[in-house]
Amino acid sequence: MQNKFINGSEHTTETPIETDALIIGAGPCGLFCAFELGLLDMKCHFIDILDRPGGQCAELYPEKPIYDIPGYPEICGQELTDKLLEQIKPFEPVFHLQQMAESLEKTDDGKWKLTTDIDTIFIAPVIIIAAGGGSFVPKKPPIPSIEEYEDTSVFYAVRQMEQFRDKKLLIVGGGDSALDWTLSLQPLAKNLTLVHRRDEFRAHMDSVNKMRTLHTDGKINFQTGQVKELIGENGQLSGVIIEDKEKNRTEIECDTLLPFFGLTMKLGPIANFGLDLNENRIPVDTEKFETSVPGIFAVGDINHYPGKLKLILSGFHEAALMSRQAFRITNPDAKLKFEYTTSSSSLQKKLDVNDAKDKKQA
Repeated sequence: MQNKFINGSEHTTETPIETDALIIGAGPCGLFCAFELGLLDMKCHFIDILDRPGGQCAELYPEKPIYDIPGYPEICGQELTDKLLEQIKPFEPVFHLQQMAESLEKTDDGKWKLTTDIDTIFIAPVIIIAAGGGSFVPKKPPIPSIEEYEDTSVFYAVRQMEQFRDKKLLIVGGGDSALDWTLSLQPLAKNLTLVHRRDEFRAHMDSVNKMRTLHTDGKINFQTGQVKELIGENGQLSGVIIEDKEKNRTEIECDTLLPFFGLTMKLGPIANFGLDLNENRIPVDTEKFETSVPGIFAVGDINHYPGKLKLILSGFHEAALMSRQAFRITNPDAKLKFEYTTSSSSLQKKLDVNDAKDKKQA
């Protein structure tokens, strides 16, 4: 048993894909939905605009530690994603990546028909929106011709730190991302320069102090100003032009630029699904985490209710309650029995727990 991944370019069928539940968003909260639904024998398919599962954890901080996941004093975003994927393997979910949910309509038999931007069609009685804050789009600095260097020597996220080993790095920004990656990448880089428009930062003071110590010790360079011009050819940087507040310009040698100007979250086509919205969030009830439209649920950062905390662990709780109502919709005549994975032999069988124990003992 294993997870199945289908990238957008690999989509070939024009036949609608039928499933018990369609999950929009493959971040941690969406992945845990597949676990809770799987315990209830519900099959799941995923849609995600990224090229791999993990959502914000995988895209923005795959190697950055997270400290508030129960049972893990420290775990990085990619490791959490990997463990969640391992946990849902027994249920064989299918991931449709690099595509976006575009339109939604009701079928004659009361199910949902969802079409993506590359014309993949799904039919399901239950839709679960676990899209975080929507689609993450980096805020790009207003630098002429920056697009020519993107994904070659200009990057808006760090997915693998080793990619930047022995590089001449220029990091731009004054928030947590800029300072965190300055501290994390300094040991790998050939040299590293941090540029911010002023000598004040929006990051945690501990990170700022550590950065200033590195600067004092000559291990990084720091300069105030803004990047005004890129120097290079064929997508490869050789340097940038920095302008300070007195309009003085300085050329800094670098071969890689990491601008961290924050992210814009866009709700996208989900805003047109006919759901009630509250400032780009989807209101839900806290019994079932169902939206204003029956059969459509929202878990994780995308939803809204009194006392909402934008924490991964909150999303896990929401997924557990959501799954109960999703089961009632897909199995209206079935009795819903509550069981514990620690004591239920039927649940352990679904999870292959006994087989796993036998293999370890062998």
